Amino acid sequence: MSGLINRRGLLKTTSAAALALGAGPFAGSIAQAAPQKGGHFRAAIPGGHTGDSFDPITFSDLFMSVLGAGAIYSRLTEVDADGNVVGGLAESWDASNDARVWTFNLRKGVEFHNGKSLSSADVIASVDHHRGEDSKSPIKQIVDPIEKIESPDDHTVVFTLTGGNADFAFLLFDYHLCIMPEDAIGEGVGTGGYVIESFEPGVRAVAKRNPNYFKGDNRAHFDSIELINMTDASARSNALLSGGVDFIAQADLKTLKRLSAAPGVVINEQPGTKHFMFQMITTQDPYTDNNVRLAMKYAVDRQAMLDKVLVGHGLIGNDQPIGPANRYHDPDIPQRPYDPDKAKFHLKEAGLDSLKVKLATSDGAFAGAVDMAVLYKEAAALAGITVEVDRVPGDGYWSDIWRKRPLCASYSSGRATEDWILSSSYLSGVPWNATQWSNSRFDELLIAARTELDEAKRREMYGEMQRLISDDGGVIAPLFTNHVEAHNDKLAHGQVGTVSEMDSNLLIERWWFA
Repeated sequence: MSGLINRRGLLKTTSAAALALGAGPFAGSIAQAAPQKGGHFRAAIPGGHTGDSFDPITFSDLFMSVLGAGAIYSRLTEVDADGNVVGGLAESWDASNDARVWTFNLRKGVEFHNGKSLSSADVIASVDHHRGEDSKSPIKQIVDPIEKIESPDDHTVVFTLTGGNADFAFLLFDYHLCIMPEDAIGEGVGTGGYVIESFEPGVRAVAKRNPNYFKGDNRAHFDSIELINMTDASARSNALLSGGVDFIAQADLKTLKRLSAAPGVVINEQPGTKHFMFQMITTQDPYTDNNVRLAMKYAVDRQAMLDKVLVGHGLIGNDQPIGPANRYHDPDIPQRPYDPDKAKFHLKEAGLDSLKVKLATSDGAFAGAVDMAVLYKEAAALAGITVEVDRVPGDGYWSDIWRKRPLCASYSSGRATEDWILSSSYLSGVPWNATQWSNSRFDELLIAARTELDEAKRREMYGEMQRLISDDGGVIAPLFTNHVEAHNDKLAHGQVGTVSEMDSNLLIERWWFA
């Protein structure tokens, strides 16, 4: 099997064929002026934490996914702005007919920042960093199906999986699967477009362009970059308006009109797979009872959240992670309404007349998380559910609150494929299954769908999985949010990727100063 199916369902070949079609693996896919080199790029983004490090296992939020995976390190593959998987450190690859054996051919002449030449041994060590019974990696669900990794020579890596997976090349774009020197794992030495100069976790990072970057003139156009961690959305807006930064992520939606009216400011908005959630740990009371979980889901006024938290910049969600931007989204699943009476019915089915819960939240989880929690409190009260909003500090939220509190605010950037997001966060026992939900039918369907080549059957399987999560899972997912970012008019770019924020986390190397 020499080709893959992209998220829009078209059969695509690997990067060599993409070149033949006139779209190089590192080129923009729309008409644009030639990129210019130079300048110092400054960005204010949230998601930095004092516990951040260059070990990809620790990457948990936007700051390090952009700095680590998008600037310092490289990955074997890349997902382009059209949703196709193309070459990264691997210039081409091939898969067996059953999608079980994958052979990747590495680019030659690639150097790490310390001058060491890239070899297959580095790839194997970087992937093995996430493997093993004692690994704390959040992507064990991606690497566990790897039965063995072999290296016929210094520039060839062969992965043999326990079972076929037609999406395997997509999975290697996960922002944790960064390639590092085998003798410098997690030390910030990569093959990426920028070399780290200074790094103050939770505060800022500065890096300079890598003069030996393997993507050459096609990428990494800024002379240097500076990422500043700013949790407060208003502070980010003010930094852009004052000229202190060139770009801000997660623009303040409540003041977006004022921001867009400012001279020299450009708003960049893209639909995507990012969604906001309240997560219930299903192994802890009262959320062990699915009737309680259903009561909590019917007690959500989704339209009020869309209007007041996202100010219309998104879509209503249905308590599962596959949205309209995904290929196998099932639009026929009935939308769960705000229904206090139905919530009360499920409480009675659980043997309860009322319910009191504590919801941990912070704008360090996502912009608007506190407002969303307050709206939930107001709506749930009419269903006999008392929600105590526990506002906690943003720093340390993902280490101290997420996956630990029985009910907390959370978000997911989504992923390019259904298998990717479902395997990462919903398969039984995986580290990022924050609700600890387990459903044998779901697990069976997920594994079977990886090798199902009949398009109609595969769509049906993913539809059933969406229903299982919505009706039985521990996720309250009221909203899918657009990626709304802002920058000054000095910046230029080609088509923007939507796998995740900031041009699929690759803005730093894809954009330039006009």
